[in-house]
Parts: sequence; structure tokens; C-alpha cells
Amino acid sequence: MQDPLGFLYAWILKKEGFAVDMNIQKYAAFLKTVEYGSFTKAAESLSYSQSGISRMIADLEKEWEVSLLERGRGGVRLTSDGITLLPYVKRLCTEYDSLQRQVNEMKGLQTGLIRIGTLTSVATHWLPNIIRKFHADYPNIEYELISGEYIEVEEWILEGRVDCGFLRLPAHPDLETVFMERDELLVILPENHRLADCEVFPVEALCEDPFMLLEKGGRMEASELFEKYHLKPDVHFRTWDDYAIMSMVESGLGISIAPELFLRRTPYRIAKKKLNVPAYRDIAFALRCRKTASMAVKRFMEYLDYR
Repeated sequence: MQDPLGFLYAWILKKEGFAVDMNIQKYAAFLKTVEYGSFTKAAESLSYSQSGISRMIADLEKEWEVSLLERGRGGVRLTSDGITLLPYVKRLCTEYDSLQRQVNEMKGLQTGLIRIGTLTSVATHWLPNIIRKFHADYPNIEYELISGEYIEVEEWILEGRVDCGFLRLPAHPDLETVFMERDELLVILPENHRLADCEVFPVEALCEDPFMLLEKGGRMEASELFEKYHLKPDVHFRTWDDYAIMSMVESGLGISIAPELFLRRTPYRIAKKKLNVPAYRDIAFALRCRKTASMAVKRFMEYLDYR
């Protein structure tokens, strides 16, 4: 069988009047559709119409004379040919991004893109100030922000989906990190809760009310706190949506724990209390390797203190 990457390169070289940027867009459309399993979600991610994404992938299938995706009611999934070609399309897109970054660096940061994986609280309270200051000095740099939980951000950096990101320490050993801040964990209560006026909240009292657990996939601070102090809370609800948690607490459905950074300027009528035991998370900025990072990312790191 012909090497798929060789097939793609050969096709590129022999294509008369080949428009590189247009085909990279098609490859990106293919990758996003596979990632989300949906033409609609891929279109939203890339700011295209659903029909535009579908048409680009149909163009690829016609040009390569293969079937890449199977369409069904539940979304789309890779065909056997699609599975074979996927890693090579990823490699082409990664190499194209590297080429673009190198060209941008040679232009002296006149243009460029920084892809950032971020926590909701960081995106809300730190990044606006950091980007505002950086944008004043480098107005043509663009940004792609993707919000997720700690493990997701870590995986995105390792996979190359983002250039850098904000996560919790300790991080994966293959990542370089820059410590940012120790963020205290606070108990959040309805304003009329019996302990709303206490000076500090006793950790054992976390088991006396229905608990709203802020967690998705990987273990979060609250679960680690329960394990450390051998607590068994009455968990009524689990979600990664911070705002849903605060709304439920405000409505008197239970109590929860949230980082202080996220609770800044909250519009919800809730009480916030420190625990009677030390509880915090250490937030860091992370990337694969500072030496090989793009010039835009290296310069961006110089602005982290403007948060």
C-alpha cells in the first residue's frame, strides 16, 4: 500500500494551481469534524456554515477518491480510510502551523496566533488584562481560547492542540510550568444558611447539607479534600459548570466549594466562607517547551504579571 503521507504530498505537488491555504482549511474542517463528531459543532468552532464544512469534506473525498466519514443520525464517524489518513492530515496541519509561526517570527510578530487552553476563572479574571496589555504592543496577534478542566488543558498542550495553557499543579512531567498564584478554596452557602455568619466553616460540616460537586472527569479539589479528611458528603449534583453550582446554592439546594478566583465579582447572592483547614489550588502557566515555543508565546509569557 502506498504511504498515505506520501500520497498526500504527491497529490499536493502535482495539483496544478494548488491553493495551500484553502486545502489547509479543508484539512482543519476534517479534523474538527472528527473531533466533535458533528458538522454543526465543527462549523461553530471554525466560524463556517454547516454546509460549508460538509462541502469541504466532500471536496476532499472527491479529490482523494476515498470515503472519509460515515454520516448517521448520531453524527459522523471515521471510515477505515479516514482512520488511516487521519494521523497524516494531523501531521500536515501541525507542520503548516509550524511554518506559519516561523514566518510570523521572521516578520517580527507583525502577525501570529496564540492558542491558549484555559480554566473558566482564568479566562474571566486574568486573561482580559493580560491580553489587553499584550494587544497594545502587538495588535495583529490573534488568539484562540479553549476552556476546559485541568486534565483537558494538560492533554491539549501535550497533543499540540494548544500552544500553552493554565492548569493546576502538579502538572504532567513533560510540561514546563510557571507558578502563577495560590488560590484559596472557599465554601459557598445560601445567604440564609445557619452557618452563613460563622467566622470559619468547619470542614466536617460539609457533610451536613446536600453537596453540589464541581467535578468532571478527573478528580477536583473538593474530592481530594473529602478523601484527606475522611469525609463522605451527601452529593446531590455533579457538574463542571461553575455558574450552575452557584445558582443552585443561591436557590438553597445545597452547599459547595469553589476557588476564590472564580468567586470574584460573582452576581449570585451567596455567602463565601473560609474553611478551618488549609485548602487551596496552585495555578500555573504551562507549555511543552519554552525553548521551542513560538516567539509570540515567548513574548506573551512576559505579560503574565499583568493579570
